[in-house]
Amino acid sequence: MAVITGAAGNIVAYMINGEVDTLQAWAKRIFRPSRGSDEPAQVRAITNDCAALAEDGMSELEVKIRWKAILETYLAEHPEILPEIEALASSAPSRAGEMYVGTQRNESGVFVGRDNYGQISRSRES
Repeated sequence: MAVITGAAGNIVAYMINGEVDTLQAWAKRIFRPSRGSDEPAQVRAITNDCAALAEDGMSELEVKIRWKAILETYLAEHPEILPEIEALASSAPSRAGEMYVGTQRNESGVFVGRDNYGQISRSRES
């Protein structure tokens, strides 16, 4: 249980530090796509949760709790992924420094990442 909690906490840390690509690559390697989809639902959940964090739609704690539940459920069905969850729990985002969390929109949708150009909205004061 502590491993899952640590992995869920690190998922949030990766999101906050702008390492969304790292998380998506991890999720594509670990989770299997649902029927009729080329991409695992968890990859879409990473993108959605990053956007929710940026827009104050979810708190860090809410995202951590959500990912703890996702990992617990998936691990119960696929115990072979335990080493991957342990590796995530013991890892840390590689980028140092403060991350500015915000959103940038255009006709294509929400961008979540580290380097943004143009106007970025921020709904909460720091």
